[in-house]
Amino acid sequence: MRINICGVEIDKYSFDEVVDRIVEHASYHRKPEYVVTPNAMHILSLQKDSNFQDIYRKAFLVVPDGVSLLWAAKFLRTPLKGRVNGTDLFEKLCAIAAKKGLKVFLLGGRPGSAEKAKDTLVNRYPSLQIVGTYCPPYGFESQPAELNSINSTIRAAAPDILFVGLGAPKQEKWIAANYLNLGVPISVGIGVSFELVSNMVKRSPVLMQKTGFEWLFRLLVEPKRLWKRYILGNPTFVWLVIKQYVGLFKGLPNNKIPRRF
Repeated sequence: MRINICGVEIDKYSFDEVVDRIVEHASYHRKPEYVVTPNAMHILSLQKDSNFQDIYRKAFLVVPDGVSLLWAAKFLRTPLKGRVNGTDLFEKLCAIAAKKGLKVFLLGGRPGSAEKAKDTLVNRYPSLQIVGTYCPPYGFESQPAELNSINSTIRAAAPDILFVGLGAPKQEKWIAANYLNLGVPISVGIGVSFELVSNMVKRSPVLMQKTGFEWLFRLLVEPKRLWKRYILGNPTFVWLVIKQYVGLFKGLPNNKIPRRF
C-alpha cells in the first residue's frame, strides 16, 4: 500500500519491513532494483523535475526518510508506519549483511568518508564484506571515462548491495542511469550517511532524531550549506501539504506515467 504526499507515492512499510524486503531481494540475487529515501526537499525537487519523477516511479521502494513526511501523512489522515532513516537503514543493512555473507560497496561521500565508514563498520562487524569504496571526483557524471571506470570497478567487485552517497538528486539520477548495467541486486541512495557513520559530520542526539528536530541540529552544524534547504524549503513544503489537505493541490505538473508497482 502507498500513500500520496504532494503527488509522490510513499510505500507504507515499517523500518523492519523495508529491511526485510531489501535483504530478501539481495539474498536471492534477483534483477537489479533501487531504493529511494525521500525527505521534504525531495518532495520539493520532484515538483519541477520530470526526470526525477520518472526515477521515483520506477523505484523498488520509496521510503520516508524525513520526519516531516510522517507529520504530513498524519495531517493528511493517511499515516505511515514510521520513519526509515537512510543512515539507520545503511547501518542495519550492513549488520545483516555481515551475518548473511552479503557483499556491499560504498560509492560517494566526501573524500575519505567512505573509507572511514568502512573502517567503522568492519570494526563493529568483523565479518562484513565491504568489497570496495570509491569517492568520484567533482563533475564525474559528465566524464565518460570516469563513469566507465566506476561501472567496471563495481561490476568486478560484484556487490549484493550498493550504497550511494552523492546527495539528491545526483545519487538517484546516477543510480537510475546505471543500475541495470551494474547488475547489483539493490542500490540505495543514502546522502551523507558515510560522513555520519564515520563521525566526519556529527549526528544529532537521539532525542532530536525522534522528535523531528534533527534538521535543526544539522542546520546549526552546517548553516552555510543547509540554510536554504531548511529556512526556505520547510515552509514551502508545509504550504504544499496544506494545499493538498484543502484540495487545491493539482498533482505534479509533469506526472503522466503511472508507477509500475
